[in-house]
Amino acid sequence: MTATRVLVLNSGSSSVKYQLLDMSDQSRLAVGLVERIGEETSRLVHTPLQGGGGAKRERSGAIADHAAALKAVAEELSADGLGLDSPELAAIGHRVVHGGLRFTAPTVIDEEVLAEIERLVPVAPLHNPANLTGIRTAMALRPDLPQVAVFDTAFHTTMPESAARYAIDVETADAHRIRRYGFHGTSHAYVSRETARLLGKEPEEVNVIVLHLGNGASASAVRGGRCVDTSMGLTPLEGLVMGTRSGDIDPAVTFHLKRVAGMDENEIDVLLNKKSGLVGLCGDNDMREIRRRIDEGDGRAALAFDIYIHRLKKYIGAYYAVLGRVDAVAFTAGVGENAAPVREAAITGLEELGLAVDADLNAVRSDEARIVSPAYARVAVAVVPTDEELEIARQSYELVAVSGAPEVNA
Repeated sequence: MTATRVLVLNSGSSSVKYQLLDMSDQSRLAVGLVERIGEETSRLVHTPLQGGGGAKRERSGAIADHAAALKAVAEELSADGLGLDSPELAAIGHRVVHGGLRFTAPTVIDEEVLAEIERLVPVAPLHNPANLTGIRTAMALRPDLPQVAVFDTAFHTTMPESAARYAIDVETADAHRIRRYGFHGTSHAYVSRETARLLGKEPEEVNVIVLHLGNGASASAVRGGRCVDTSMGLTPLEGLVMGTRSGDIDPAVTFHLKRVAGMDENEIDVLLNKKSGLVGLCGDNDMREIRRRIDEGDGRAALAFDIYIHRLKKYIGAYYAVLGRVDAVAFTAGVGENAAPVREAAITGLEELGLAVDADLNAVRSDEARIVSPAYARVAVAVVPTDEELEIARQSYELVAVSGAPEVNA
């Protein structure tokens, strides 16, 4: 019997999200979160799902570091008979935010791969160090097990140079790795493929605009299963209006703030990444709260929503032009999946492009992928719940299976 389980780890600076999946049927066996690592108020929430699921378990108290966090995760999994020492575990899949240009596919991690991820820290200072910590901790726990890195940037490495390069001096750009990398790649890969399935076609047959709308937000133009453009750039700051990020902005604004407001680079960084976007415009980054305020006549919330939609609509139109032919526009992530007013507002006015939303279909709440456009629409509008953990598990398992997954003694 072949080992078919994959543990997916998403390590942040002070947190670890995890899921254990069985790839024989793509079922989830357990999910959990460790947060506030390094604090006295650390918390682990673990939910077993095997065989219909069990009661959620929580533990609180100081968890000193990622090594202690993963040890605690292993204990919770062992309590359900799903321990990290299980021979049914085929691999551990790690979300890694930045893979640069070298990593275009899931990669089995060795010392050379670790060194390259570390070399990319200057272009992902908030994410890659935490990802590295999680990887090294997991490798210490199971040095015999394949550890696979799945990169947020990998799906976007198919962009042509005309889309990936900034119009700055080439030598300077190359010396400092300045180009458009894009992020949320596992989500865009999963959603574009699931949209094709929803249309009854192969990914190679369809052109899709994917709109990943969460607190972070990005758009991609996917032609025949390959990304040809995406809205995020060197960092996740570029592109759409987000919960706390500005998205596209005149770069001279940073010079102006330094000269006129006396702000240093760290203050400007905090402003654009944490105090801008929806929260900067109206004080809220929760779309539900913004819609509630709009319903009560709040003009500031209404303007924030209009700015958000204006930018979104611009990207839909731009990517329609890039693709030439569009088969579907797919909404995903927290806002994209749940905020019907956002979907309606983003598509309204684009009827000449073959886009429309059916009000009744759009109002339905569901966890299933679905079409919310009327039958007559030339371009499908879809809502496709993303599943980045499943995508990471799938890519990790397929890579390990090709090289030969470990066998379980029956």
